[in-house]
Amino acid sequence: MKAEEAKKIADQALQDLTDALKDGKSERITQYLAMLARFHRYSFGNVLLILSQNPDATHVAGFGTWKQMGRFVKKGEKGIVIIAPMSIRPKNDKPEGEEQSDRDKPILRFRGVHVFDVAQTDGEPLPEPSRVSGDPQQHLNRIKEQVAERGITLDYDDVPPGADGVSRGGRISIRAGLEPANEFSVTVHELAHELLHRGDQRPASRTVRETEAEAVAFVVCHAIGLETGSAASDYIQLYDGKAETLAESLDRIQHVAADIIKDLHTLKKIQQGRMRLNM
Repeated sequence: MKAEEAKKIADQALQDLTDALKDGKSERITQYLAMLARFHRYSFGNVLLILSQNPDATHVAGFGTWKQMGRFVKKGEKGIVIIAPMSIRPKNDKPEGEEQSDRDKPILRFRGVHVFDVAQTDGEPLPEPSRVSGDPQQHLNRIKEQVAERGITLDYDDVPPGADGVSRGGRISIRAGLEPANEFSVTVHELAHELLHRGDQRPASRTVRETEAEAVAFVVCHAIGLETGSAASDYIQLYDGKAETLAESLDRIQHVAADIIKDLHTLKKIQQGRMRLNM
């Protein structure tokens, strides 16, 4: 495939993604964000407490919160102890209208409460953002070869909880057991981070970085015929990305996406040549 052809594919795909972001959040991402709103944002100390008791925890909530979401804690499950603040109001014996002193104001105390990870519960499935689907066929092996050709190590170790992949600068780690289409998309996403965000031009904003990486993944997945649905726009909006954020990075996204697409087809021609020599 010539560079001009790859550029045309990237241009059309990016226009589709821009339109999707302008249309607003899909129903699935709206449900997912509503779910996340029900989970409390825990302090660093409580995060350490959670990880020390259940290193595999992903989403934790109290008994009542799980019940509101249509799930229930399984019988016999042991709760994860965290520290929660509580306000105690002293008994006020002053006549009505008399000014209170500092001693009469609410006192902040802390107590241990129990939360449970989603794996300790059962019931209604939690909403998740859309994922890429389809069969990447030989392209999955080709993207792995492309990663190696660029001097980047690819492994399936030490992926952070809740993530499908991570870019570490010269090394990409992918969660083992992903469906082929999702593995392809995640690999391209992390490769985009390696190509776009490891030099002096690295954007300071995480929203920009995630928008760029997911846009590249969307373009490349689109180019090989995978079903992307609302997966890319959902992902970008999860990081508060918008059409304006995408527009500011179009040149960078298009260049890297077209380069990956062109290399995928170059690898195909090399492999076909090797097959002819072996016949």
